[in-house]
Amino acid sequence: MEEVREGLYYTKDHEWVKIEGPLTTIGITDHAQHSLGDITFVELPKMGASLKQSEQCATVESIKAASDIYAPLSGKVVKVNEALNSNPALINQDSYGQGWLAVIEIKDIEEKKKLLTDKDYTQYLEGLKK
Repeated sequence: MEEVREGLYYTKDHEWVKIEGPLTTIGITDHAQHSLGDITFVELPKMGASLKQSEQCATVESIKAASDIYAPLSGKVVKVNEALNSNPALINQDSYGQGWLAVIEIKDIEEKKKLLTDKDYTQYLEGLKK
């Protein structure tokens, strides 16, 4: 069962964001990491890169497949999770904690309106099971 966290926002592509003032931490959901299986490599966004909402910003590779990760919000990358370079399995172990991908400085907070709340995301996942 998907572990959904209150206070986060989600995309239908299974990314999550935690907004803290002008910054947001991004990662992939528990559902996404379960679907991928054991993660073996992560290509993180570049420091200083300008991301656009819904455009590819990272790649996660697993024993099953490679998957593009899309920016949940537009903004500038101000921090990346370097620990994933040597231990990509952190995403499998703690997708909402130590398995975060990057922190971005939000360009337009209004884009948040296009994201799903935890309740909306839970309902979306239920719909996928049907």
